[in-house]
Amino acid sequence: MLVNADFHIHSCFSMASSKDMLIKNIAPKSKLKGLQLLGTGDAFHPGWLDIIEESTEYVGDGIYSADGMDFVLTTEVEGKHKIHHVIIIPNIEIARELSDRLPSKNKNADGRPKTQLGGAELLELVKEYDCLIGPAHAFTPWTGMYKSHDSIYDCYEKKPDFVELGLSADTFMADTVSELKDFPFLTNSDAHSPWPHRLGREFNQIELKDISYSSIKHAIKHRDIEANYGLFPNLGKYHMTACTKCFKLIDPSVAKENKMKCSCGGRIKKGVDYRISEIADFTEPKHPDFRPPYVHLMPLAELISTVYDKGVTTKTVQGKWQKLIDNFSTEIDVLINVSIEDIAKIDSDIAPAIEAFRNGTIDVVPGGGGKYGEILFDRKPKEEKVVTLDFF
Repeated sequence: MLVNADFHIHSCFSMASSKDMLIKNIAPKSKLKGLQLLGTGDAFHPGWLDIIEESTEYVGDGIYSADGMDFVLTTEVEGKHKIHHVIIIPNIEIARELSDRLPSKNKNADGRPKTQLGGAELLELVKEYDCLIGPAHAFTPWTGMYKSHDSIYDCYEKKPDFVELGLSADTFMADTVSELKDFPFLTNSDAHSPWPHRLGREFNQIELKDISYSSIKHAIKHRDIEANYGLFPNLGKYHMTACTKCFKLIDPSVAKENKMKCSCGGRIKKGVDYRISEIADFTEPKHPDFRPPYVHLMPLAELISTVYDKGVTTKTVQGKWQKLIDNFSTEIDVLINVSIEDIAKIDSDIAPAIEAFRNGTIDVVPGGGGKYGEILFDRKPKEEKVVTLDFF
């Protein structure tokens, strides 16, 4: 069976997450998105595990179900050097035991616990319990594994199970790094709120024998990812080297000359694009035979927001989003499967935008320094939104 899965989200217990990140909100919104399988996130937090037990029905082999949505236990852990790791866990009993064993001072306070264990130590610990582990948003400048290591094996010593690309990278970028040729890539949302423009903004289409932990493990181990769906990487907020204060894009060589300080006084962060160029072995991607297609898309509400120049949560945008969902069932269907002609019958302004995504003819003002990129269609962007190059 082909399943749309998003393995990396957060709960209401994670820092900077919405208080609405509860099972009762996440499940129905994920269904409208078009997902069938969701990671719980934050599965080392005792309070969140209590809510999962109270809010779901255990249907066996690591799967917890609520309102027609299936969940598998997952968590993100911040390890040594502030590197983030994603862990997929067989069941609640194991999650509780691992939480007890994890040396961390904040695991009862934050859904994303911090520990001084390195990648190799975390891998050894979770492998005792048949968990899956890999680097979260592997290339990002704040907490990605490659910010501190030139090789994935420098971090884990042994081979982890997968690599999560993050919003600022895609398969075409990652497959310029030769050591990643044997890894399955995961594309996940890292959602902190239950809005459908956050949940499943990146997701995996994965072939499963059934929805169970055993099948998830088998699929990842055997690289049965059929497709990765995600943003154009230059829309990611860490794609380009940029100032974290004024968000100007800075030439990396100039940034280094100025000791990563912007003329405005802000700190410059190395972009994913440049970081990958530093560790790349090829100028063009070399995809292994098993590598599935990477399909670029954008959350439907954000697409509507861009086209109509209205806030993503406004009545205008949400009303148009709901009308499309009412007619075509799920957001993923609208973005990927429904004919442009049928979409145009409901919204003639949105149809060309979706078509532009499907055929790759969009223009993007790239993101960096913590600010998302901006899509340009026919209209010009607001002046204050445009990020311009500034080489001092």
